[in-house]
Amino acid sequence: MLLTRYQDLFYEAGCDEAGRGCLAGPVFAAAVILPANFKHPLLNDSKQMKATDRDKLRKIIEKKAICYAVASVDNVEIDKINILKASFKAMHLALDQLVQRPEYILVDGNRFTPYGDIPYACIIEGDGKYASIAAASVLAKTYRDEYMQQLHQEHPHFGWDTNMGYGTKKHREAIQVHGETSYHRKSFRLLPEQLELDL
Repeated sequence: MLLTRYQDLFYEAGCDEAGRGCLAGPVFAAAVILPANFKHPLLNDSKQMKATDRDKLRKIIEKKAICYAVASVDNVEIDKINILKASFKAMHLALDQLVQRPEYILVDGNRFTPYGDIPYACIIEGDGKYASIAAASVLAKTYRDEYMQQLHQEHPHFGWDTNMGYGTKKHREAIQVHGETSYHRKSFRLLPEQLELDL
């Protein structure tokens, strides 16, 4: 069962990202402040949930949250500043948009760039431990999946409607055949290095 609170004194926002390990597309992040008593039996780390359950929960989270926001940083910026910094930037952009300023931030993972002077805690596998981080993971994942399905219309060869930009066999084979697109992250190794044989 997910915990509803990390601490009881302050308004707490959960943050998480989606798409950090992808070869193409932006990284998305969400920030969510939930009511203290928010519970839902389906809520979990978004990676452990079925897509239909994520879509169902997204609507519930958007309706019941005190406030929420989703932001993204594109592949060009990712190549410029690196994926870790881009993930934190997307989280900061989401936090900027919250109509209720959080007094405490819970972040999924083991690192974070401080957001102003607001205290924060990094929680490893936090999306499976705290409701607000799990809710943020659901929003970040569903918004990003939706975006990648739109990009799929432009470049159907890569299978982004199903692999969402991750480096699946089909995606890598399509890069070999069709080359890179303007949405690919040039700083990532898009193809495994070929082994040369000494003849």
